[in-house]
Amino acid sequence: MSFAQVLTRSVVGLHAPSVTVEVHLSQGMPALTIVGLAEAAVRESKDRVRSALINSDFDFPSRRLTINLAPADLPKDGSRLDLPIAIGILAASGQIDECVLDKFEFVGELALNGELRPISGALSVALAIKNTSEKRTLVVPKANAQEAARVSGVTVLGVDSLQALCRHLDVIGGISQNQADLIAPTTLDNHHVEATYQLDLSDVKGQHHARRALEIAAAGGHSLLFKGPPGSGKTLMASRLPGVLPPLTDNEALEVASIYSVAGVSCDYGVRPFRQVHHTVSGVALVGGGSRPKPGEISLAHKGVIFLDELPEFDKKVLEVLRQPIESKEIIVSRASGQVAFPADFQLIAAMNPCPCGYHGDGTNRCHCKADQVRRYQDKISGPLLDRIDLHIHVPALPLDDLQNAPQGESSAGVRLRVAKARQIALSRQGKANSELTPSEIDQLIKLGDSEQNLIKTAQARLNLSARSYHRILKVARTIADLAGVNEIGMAHVAEALSYRG
Repeated sequence: MSFAQVLTRSVVGLHAPSVTVEVHLSQGMPALTIVGLAEAAVRESKDRVRSALINSDFDFPSRRLTINLAPADLPKDGSRLDLPIAIGILAASGQIDECVLDKFEFVGELALNGELRPISGALSVALAIKNTSEKRTLVVPKANAQEAARVSGVTVLGVDSLQALCRHLDVIGGISQNQADLIAPTTLDNHHVEATYQLDLSDVKGQHHARRALEIAAAGGHSLLFKGPPGSGKTLMASRLPGVLPPLTDNEALEVASIYSVAGVSCDYGVRPFRQVHHTVSGVALVGGGSRPKPGEISLAHKGVIFLDELPEFDKKVLEVLRQPIESKEIIVSRASGQVAFPADFQLIAAMNPCPCGYHGDGTNRCHCKADQVRRYQDKISGPLLDRIDLHIHVPALPLDDLQNAPQGESSAGVRLRVAKARQIALSRQGKANSELTPSEIDQLIKLGDSEQNLIKTAQARLNLSARSYHRILKVARTIADLAGVNEIGMAHVAEALSYRG
């Protein structure tokens, strides 16, 4: 047999389209040619594969080898095609039985000694196989086996070397009768385990107004801005938000894990992400990109929290790229080779000082910033971005005596129960969090009485609220009512929501 086909997958964004590796041996001077829009890492595989085959006690054919990666118009990158290329060469040269290969899909990077090294995107490959009508066994490096096995309904073989894999294929093809060479499929207990968070809200003493706003933000999925002097507890509270959010569902946990798998970043499975971004971050690092687009920080914060501390210190152009994904919950990265969409359903939590020194307006006369300095500092954040933040909270500095005498704050577990109950009310009513309601859904689901409407009209006239601000106030009021367990939005709910506009 001088021709063989092996099935594998590429990774584009979070998707894993099918790729067929076609290997043909022909007469002529020994050479190896790879075609099919292969990028540098794939073209270099011929040297890795040659050494891996020889060091695994196989023969490398001394003939002309042509390898086609179909479809030819799909860009292929990364080293995950090493293993299927090696298997294709062995099948085309008759060293393994080609008849069993259609039962498998292969991905993996080869070391020069024939061992298999981990790859990125194994979870996306497993999810793609699950969604196909033909259920094939996925062969991955052993280091990726548990990651891929999280996808139920997909048989995963974790292999540590090319030689071990070929012995397994020989047993299946009937060439070898040594059953000891069979590799057991990787299994994983997928029963949902409650996520644990080391940081607890009980560490926050006092600051009842800010704690209340944090609870509302968690219940409705709202964005939040803390504004106050240094050391008032802004970062302390923001870092504890993931611990009061409801647990991830199994599908959400898989979605988050697949993003981290594609990015090549490790994560704690089932734990809501918390990404604290430094103010020197670039726009591409924040939203994603590159010549071969990878997820950025807002996608790594999917179903979790992204925290921007010292908000005015960020480059203004970097902050402006957040305006669209805050509302659309996804980011589309466009490059010459095409477009890639990454999910970005994150909660934005930001913190800032009121002035360059941080003490403007705290009543201690420590601030010596001039009025134009304060204005320039605060103007670094554009009005359109501030308008998209639902809750604006002033966090005052607590006197030392009050801090020492303050009782222990309520734990995250107690707050999480109320948040989960309020979220369930919203999901039962509209199938989504309150922060995700569209203007038409707001008109349909949020009904105000005459007194509540008059209150908002008065506030809108005095505060020059935009239509976006009006809708966000209504969504926050709806969340406050859900936390109270009532269907009708009352004056107290609207008044509290207005107090959070700053």
